[in-house]
Amino acid sequence: QVQLVDSGGGLVQPGDSLRLSCAASGPTDRMYAMAWFRQAPGKEREWVAAIAWGADRTAFADNVEGRFTFSRDRLKNTVYLQMNSLKPEDTAVYYCAADTRYACCSIHADEYESWGQGTQVTVSS
Repeated sequence: QVQLVDSGGGLVQPGDSLRLSCAASGPTDRMYAMAWFRQAPGKEREWVAAIAWGADRTAFADNVEGRFTFSRDRLKNTVYLQMNSLKPEDTAVYYCAADTRYACCSIHADEYESWGQGTQVTVSS
């Protein structure tokens, strides 16, 4: 099974930026996609964005479209989520997830088999 390590969260002010990282190891050649989900206190886990592992296809939730972007380092099997113009409502624990069964870009958490441990993002003045 693919193993994921996510990192890069922190405490920032509204309007600031953060870059989250998700490093994959193990049988990464079996991956079709990687996604980010987030969960705020008292709320359900929410799909944020996804990127095809072997292609350039990406997808973003409406509430982050235009503010969040992807980049990647293929040699390090690492995907980065650049988050700009952060808002207080972006506050949540962010999780990366890997999909080895379905093509990009599912919004359903139960279609992802591997998960990172989560990284806290807090946007507050």
